Amino acid sequence: MNRRRRAAHRAAPPTTLASRGFAPLEPAPGAARVLILGSLPGRESLAQAQYYAHPRNAFWRLMADLCGASADLPYLERTRRLTDHGVAVWDVLQAARRPGSLDSNIERASETANDLAGLLDRHPRLALIAFNGSAAAALFRRHLTPQLAERARSIELVALPSTSPAHAALSYEAKRERWHAALTPQLLNSARQAP
Repeated sequence: MNRRRRAAHRAAPPTTLASRGFAPLEPAPGAARVLILGSLPGRESLAQAQYYAHPRNAFWRLMADLCGASADLPYLERTRRLTDHGVAVWDVLQAARRPGSLDSNIERASETANDLAGLLDRHPRLALIAFNGSAAAALFRRHLTPQLAERARSIELVALPSTSPAHAALSYEAKRERWHAALTPQLLNSARQAP
């Protein structure tokens, strides 16, 4: 191998392995009123096998305010509180290559979407899909299938500020205000309709 080829070989970035997401957090079939959709779990979430595991991600702080699902609680208790309130959590992507955790680094050609149509079919009373950030909303639109588009017509779609620490343009208070305005009516409706 000549010098230039050796230098190019050393400088080539390592192949990025595909990140694979998690199964959805969802209440019993038919019980979800709200679906929170992210893009794809980041490194810390993958390492801990938990949604929104980065300690500076505001997701669990917001969920503590909305339905008592505080980050201080064990993970299974947090997720139970969400599902008890009729909240499902998933990601648009099942898998993709992404160096690091930034959504802007997701390699478009590697994207594989989750079966969102199947989830919507399991929860016919779903009234709201809240996107955790603009990237999740853009991925949803990009992977919208005819079956999913038909099912989503009767559902309110709202893009909310990302809870990621990388999205520092808004204060926690501003994010909280937007998340509360979008989710509170559905959470109250779910509580009234609970058996």
